[in-house]
Amino acid sequence: MSEIAQMQLIALGIVGFGILVLLFIKSNFFRVTGFVAIVLGLFSLMSLAVPQMASLPPAEETIDIATIKTPTDIAALGQTVFFSKGQCALCHSIGPSESARCPDLKGIGAKLSKEFLYESLTDPQAFVYQDYRHGGVPKEYPATMPPIDKDPIGLSNNEILAVIAFLQQMSGEPISVSLSDLDVPGQAPSAPAKETAESTSIEVAQAQ
Repeated sequence: MSEIAQMQLIALGIVGFGILVLLFIKSNFFRVTGFVAIVLGLFSLMSLAVPQMASLPPAEETIDIATIKTPTDIAALGQTVFFSKGQCALCHSIGPSESARCPDLKGIGAKLSKEFLYESLTDPQAFVYQDYRHGGVPKEYPATMPPIDKDPIGLSNNEILAVIAFLQQMSGEPISVSLSDLDVPGQAPSAPAKETAESTSIEVAQAQ
């Protein structure tokens, strides 16, 4: 007999006890006790009748490179990561929101390059963003974004690139993330966009 069935039998016993008290005992105190026992027993039975579901951690996102054929496929994966494992929507809004804990991401893919977005996700404190669009004192956001390639979020390089592709697509921009940017299992990982951005910055500084 399962544990739930045993608890249901106990609850039925409590209800039966309360009914017997109401039928055969005239003392007001015991009759009130019996009534309370019936109510509690029925409440327990109703609670135990609700289907029990195990509390499990979120399913781990898996990326099957073989199913990704176009940049649009990368963006679709990025949308899934954005609203699930990436936990981006917990703080960011897509469109103006006074309750947002972090900057609005609407149109962000049209304002920032792929390399800058990559750095913003993996090293968020490299540049501190304040919202100057509303006039007056810039809005300071209450949440500090963690590097999403480290715990507790821990996105892979492919997942980060997929999120960038989603942000570009959402902004109506051409997706600059290509299939060749993704890491293929069994092959040496490609150079992260952040390293590309840093090398570009060094070259520009040397040229100046």
